[in-house]
Amino acid sequence: MIELAGLTKRFGDKLAVDGLTFTVRPGIVTGFLGPNGAGKSTTMRMMLGLDHPTAGEVRVDGRRYEELTDPLRAIGALLDAKAMHGGRSAYHHLLWLAQSNGIPGSRVAEVLDVVGLTAVARKKAKGFSLGMGQRLGIAGALLGDPRVLMFDEPVNGLDPEGIHWIRHLMKSLAGQGRTVFVSSHLMSEMALTADHLVVIGQGRLLADTSMADFIAENSRSSVRLRTPDRERLLDVLHRRGLTAVEAADGALEVDGHRAEELGELAAEHRLVLHELSPQQASLEEAFMQLTAGAVEYHAHDPGAAGAPPQPPPRQGWGEGWQRPGGKGV
Repeated sequence: MIELAGLTKRFGDKLAVDGLTFTVRPGIVTGFLGPNGAGKSTTMRMMLGLDHPTAGEVRVDGRRYEELTDPLRAIGALLDAKAMHGGRSAYHHLLWLAQSNGIPGSRVAEVLDVVGLTAVARKKAKGFSLGMGQRLGIAGALLGDPRVLMFDEPVNGLDPEGIHWIRHLMKSLAGQGRTVFVSSHLMSEMALTADHLVVIGQGRLLADTSMADFIAENSRSSVRLRTPDRERLLDVLHRRGLTAVEAADGALEVDGHRAEELGELAAEHRLVLHELSPQQASLEEAFMQLTAGAVEYHAHDPGAAGAPPQPPPRQGWGEGWQRPGGKGV
């Protein structure tokens, strides 16, 4: 497990991490969320001894990182997939890591096979795509067969098959009783992967709770009802003191009540329902709600009043063509 107690980090006048106290427990995948500039990267660097805290401490299975004799055997981490010597092959990059931590060389072939890089094991890392670099970084994290694993943006650059693979890998590692701590900006992927969430904003702890409780506590839930006898349903709801809001598609939405309760009410009055469905907010919606006041960098909505004018699209090749803003991988 990873234990943080009053962890604080200042860079001059900037308070990057402000008294964080939480525990990352084994057996589950814990997601680490926060807006840009929230202090996530600094926190993870302090967990690995790359930055020294101004105050507080971090312990990995009861020990400070600097007390670990062979750290890769205790904690494996992927923070920067580019942190490797480009002139080395994937095999020799991992062999160097293994030899520096007393790990048998036979383990290199094992982890290369796990991450799907056996066929390119002897190729130089500088020729790897972003996704291949991510896989090599994950292999390095797994190399020492550690009980604690940390991943920062692990699906960056991976194709759909790779994303599916890393999701199930993290769940499998947690299922073995290991501690798995993962940071990502991809909310949809985090919702499918994490069991527990730690959320920070402006360096402070905002939430430390299960995925289900986080969404329930930071979002609006409702029940959608659709019926051919809409006016009578509205009358029944009104007489029970329930407020219904009309959705854009003509359905009715009722907040704060269970679908079972509303279904029984409709049955009691012999109302035919064509739809009775509970609506739960997404992780992204709940996250935006909680962190609205902790966002350091705000972008302007091009359609909002007072927003700066936008330049016209660059034309070329044909009418309406616009040059993409980025390169694919």
